[in-house]
Amino acid sequence: MDKGLKIDEKVVILAIESSCDETAAAVVINGREVLSNVISSQIDTHKKFGGVVPEVASRMHIEAVSAVVQEALDEAGISFEDIDAVGVTYGPGLVGALLVGVQYAKGLAYSLGKPLVGVNHIEGHISANFIQHKELKPPFVCLVVSGGHTFIVHMKDYGEYEVMGQTRDDAAGEAFDKVARTIGLGYPGGPKIDKLSKEGNPEAIKFPRATFHEKDCLDFSFSGIKSAVLNYINKMNMKNEEINKADVAASFQKAVIDVLVQNAMEACKIKKVDKIAIAGGVASNSSLREAMIKAGKNNNVEVLFPEPKLCTDNAAMIGSSAYYEFKKGKIANLELNAIPNLKLV
Repeated sequence: MDKGLKIDEKVVILAIESSCDETAAAVVINGREVLSNVISSQIDTHKKFGGVVPEVASRMHIEAVSAVVQEALDEAGISFEDIDAVGVTYGPGLVGALLVGVQYAKGLAYSLGKPLVGVNHIEGHISANFIQHKELKPPFVCLVVSGGHTFIVHMKDYGEYEVMGQTRDDAAGEAFDKVARTIGLGYPGGPKIDKLSKEGNPEAIKFPRATFHEKDCLDFSFSGIKSAVLNYINKMNMKNEEINKADVAASFQKAVIDVLVQNAMEACKIKKVDKIAIAGGVASNSSLREAMIKAGKNNNVEVLFPEPKLCTDNAAMIGSSAYYEFKKGKIANLELNAIPNLKLV
């Protein structure tokens, strides 16, 4: 980073995200102002397979990335020469998909003579809240819930995190997808279960909530409830009894949300903070939002969500996170590589 950069100087980040099945590019100013946020989704392609096929995802990223980046620049009304740095997701995610974005960003940064900033995908999800809530500053607690991740994080400062709890098996979003497939809803499962649940009774079936006995343990486990749903379906089929899919969806969803909300509120109590930000694809779930807001009111905790487009994978959140890395002088070299199992801390 230019040592002469003033703290209030405008920094324009071109960000690229390709960790899973969205090819995305965005132009973000100072981590909070989004000039463009372009997403090319592969959902319709992967629906045919019932989930993301890594090789297919990688090939589609290769085909789309140049056009998506150019569209982001055009929508922002700027050229390559106007950007100050290139930010890119380098993990966690699918290794082949990540490599497409990383290699493209490295080539772009080298050819333009611009700094390259590597961004942790999970940190990007957290940073989406800085775009939605312009006045938000650390410290606060963040619940990250997506198809690949479930974390409770204490954000002490920009780029400084303490993981307070995480899933020991399936991520919440992964459980949603698997249960949706089990009851015949297809992919992607999260939005479909959320929609169907509105027609069901969340108290109809008592699915288990996993808890741990260690003191102040805020970890999650969702494999048990996934198995419980499968066992319930098999039992009903063996007895030739009709399955109310809406009740299954609503009861499953409530069991997952109950644990997410309980642990999130406990984290706020432990850290004595009065703000919690929700991030990740599952953060757009309407029942989770309602339950978190209600719990927040009962515990005097302000609950913050990004808009749905900022919950799912996008490049604006990567641009926001890249800005704070850039300000700290965390510039990557051209040896930056994809790290599919990259940790937050």
